Amino acid sequence: MPVYCFLNHPKVPSGPTQKAVYMLTIFRRHSRKCPHRSKGRDWRKCNCPINIEGYLGEKYVRDSLGIRSWDAAQARVRDLEAQSLFPEEVTDGPVTIEHGVDQFLKDAKARHIADSTYTKLRYTLQIQLKEFAKSKGLLHVREFDVNSIREFRATWKDAPISALKRLERVRSFFRFCQASGWIQTNPAAAVKPPKVTTPPTLPFDQEEFEQILKGCDKFSANGRYKDKNRIRIKALVLLMRHSGLRIGDAVLLKRERIINGSLFLHTQKTGTPVHLPLPPVVLSALKEIGQIHPEYFFWSGTGKTKSALSVWDRTLRRLFEIAEIKKGHSHRFRDTFAVSLLENGVPIEDVSILLGHQDVRITQKHYAPWVRSRQLRLEEHVRAAWKTARVRSTA
Repeated sequence: MPVYCFLNHPKVPSGPTQKAVYMLTIFRRHSRKCPHRSKGRDWRKCNCPINIEGYLGEKYVRDSLGIRSWDAAQARVRDLEAQSLFPEEVTDGPVTIEHGVDQFLKDAKARHIADSTYTKLRYTLQIQLKEFAKSKGLLHVREFDVNSIREFRATWKDAPISALKRLERVRSFFRFCQASGWIQTNPAAAVKPPKVTTPPTLPFDQEEFEQILKGCDKFSANGRYKDKNRIRIKALVLLMRHSGLRIGDAVLLKRERIINGSLFLHTQKTGTPVHLPLPPVVLSALKEIGQIHPEYFFWSGTGKTKSALSVWDRTLRRLFEIAEIKKGHSHRFRDTFAVSLLENGVPIEDVSILLGHQDVRITQKHYAPWVRSRQLRLEEHVRAAWKTARVRSTA
């Protein structure tokens, strides 16, 4: 069935352009198993894919629309013709998904977000969301609704925590579209997040940590740094255990951040700098490394930081194998640091500041069971309940 454009539209330029043909035909491309094949290309009452053929100006087009709805196909053809006839008016009409994603990613770049975050946004939106939209015949941002977002989520093969993060990225995109005035409501906001079970905090005990330190001495002395390799690994392990730094922050630690035996962690919102005294064993290990780079302790300064982090992550995984540590992970050094402070009576609010958490509730979520004062209060309440029970039993 041909869909004709408005050749007599007053905005269609005269002259050579008017000689161009703007007509696309939509038709069913029946599958081999379709019982309606004999009824021809114009048959509407089946679920076979819809294709187009015809001319947009001087360009011949024959392609699949990726749509099975006849009405949606007619609407798509009208949009294609309008974009060809009036390209200057495209931005005044409904915003396409491609344009919206491009603008969102440009805004993300302008906000100087981390490269890793940008890569995840780009993959979720520019690849996954666009492919899903094409498979469902969605062209404009406003065509997404709650059900289509739920269908999109059903295509993910992520673990619950990864699916939660991906949903947050989708929500941020549609929130951007809503703020830009392209849609009235955010369809992703009504989609419920997956249920995420937070794994229990698992610090290293003293025996495990000693095994790890012994494993450093057994590590291979091959490679660029030879015997220095063992010294560097032990220094990184001690630093992460006694500072609570994440592996990325530890590997890229600058020498200038250690002043008079204290590590500068960060600056609070109030402008107050946070320093952490480092024990002599850590300072001695860092000094023993030598000057691999004038600015950094553990990074050579060459190549991408992402590559350096990958190398160190593999190194620690190999170290855990040598030390025979089950479920070994670099983040457990950070957990060991936090739990050690809490078990020695340091208030959780202070631990939260040292960990760099923006909200103490984050710290409470992961480390509340390890707060010593809380445990003591619980024990006191239980003992008090015992006394009350004895009084009643003797009455």
